[in-house]
Amino acid sequence: MIQEVRRRVRKFRDLRITVRNIPGFNIGGGSFEIDFVIRGPDLPALAQYGERLRERALRLGGIIDVDTTLKLDRPELRVEIDRDRAADLRVETEQIATALRLMVGGDDQVSRFHDPLVNEDYDVALRLTEGDRTRVDTISRLYVPRSSTAVAATGAAPQVGLAPGGGLVRLDNLVKIVPAQTPARIDRSDRQREVRLRASVAPGYGQADRIDALRQAFTEMNLPPTYSSAVSGRAREFEKTFVEFLWVFLLSIIFMYMILASQFESVIHPLTILLSLPLSVPFAMLSLWSTNTTLNLYSALGILVLFGVVKKNAILQIDHMNNLRGQGLPRLAAIMQGNRDRLRPILMTTLTLVAGMLPLAVGAGPGAEERRAIAVVVIGGQMLALLLTLLLTPVAYSLFEDAAGLVGGKTEWRRPRWRERLARLLPGNGRAASRG
Repeated sequence: MIQEVRRRVRKFRDLRITVRNIPGFNIGGGSFEIDFVIRGPDLPALAQYGERLRERALRLGGIIDVDTTLKLDRPELRVEIDRDRAADLRVETEQIATALRLMVGGDDQVSRFHDPLVNEDYDVALRLTEGDRTRVDTISRLYVPRSSTAVAATGAAPQVGLAPGGGLVRLDNLVKIVPAQTPARIDRSDRQREVRLRASVAPGYGQADRIDALRQAFTEMNLPPTYSSAVSGRAREFEKTFVEFLWVFLLSIIFMYMILASQFESVIHPLTILLSLPLSVPFAMLSLWSTNTTLNLYSALGILVLFGVVKKNAILQIDHMNNLRGQGLPRLAAIMQGNRDRLRPILMTTLTLVAGMLPLAVGAGPGAEERRAIAVVVIGGQMLALLLTLLLTPVAYSLFEDAAGLVGGKTEWRRPRWRERLARLLPGNGRAASRG
């Protein structure tokens, strides 16, 4: 739908049109996929640099709906004061500013009018009419009062025959009024003026890749050292979130290992279970590539969910194999029998999970793109990694058992006899203590 809207409005060459999809999952930073900032001291130069970067962004490819926030398109009348002449005529800058503020900007409390008939007071407003407020000739004919005291000398020759103080001076004797262009708004960050280049990422391109291309284009512009760049908005939040997700992945693996080690009372079996996690990542990436989905925050959330789903298959296998070996079966027989018994539950839980994710993958409506990214990762990663984990887990289980046997001097696993050890420590009947 967004592409269709862009296609229809492409014929309006004199308009800058932006089409955005409001994200369903708000992480802050606004709704712009690209928000590139240029900071510097001079507004006209910032506007020029922002326009140059906008033209470069259009030539880079993969960046669409490009626009800048700083535009010098608001007309204004700029007053340039002849300070030497104002000093000779004993007119202060504050008096010129006050006259312009009253007559052009207006003041709604110049004085008070009392109506004795109704005993009410009214504020008296003073301002030029709307037609005269934009006329240079009318503003130039305004009068400003002269100071009754001498103004500090500016080096100009004093006038002869001037009254000792007071009186009025016409404004066109003191100032020059010139038309100019100014921005409608001035944005600042870190106590610096800025211009922002805002755009969207075209389908088939990645956000991080286009941000790097913009940084390279800004470097090639060779701006003065007083001008700098930064990434803001959603792109900056994604960069911060990506680093935080790396820590989340690392901590999740550590915590999963700690919990599994305490559950199985072993340091080897958790490694066998967690070995299935890195195997699922390539299949998740393959699923994203096959569906033309980018690696973003939502697909990263899907990978985190996938980790929790994939390891439960290995838990079912290893736990059942340990129970069979505790009943006296040899290791090879326990591995074959355990995987044969757990194949059906693993297939049932996997198909149930995939069926539950299908509505998210094929659904439509607001926020469907975010939900689809999570569902594609979970469905593709789980289905493709299922066969490999079913084969790899028993093989890794056997190899790790051999390695543990070589290190510990034994090759057969035994169930921890904590009940018997506890019974010997407790007083009374050992059997009753064991049952307790």
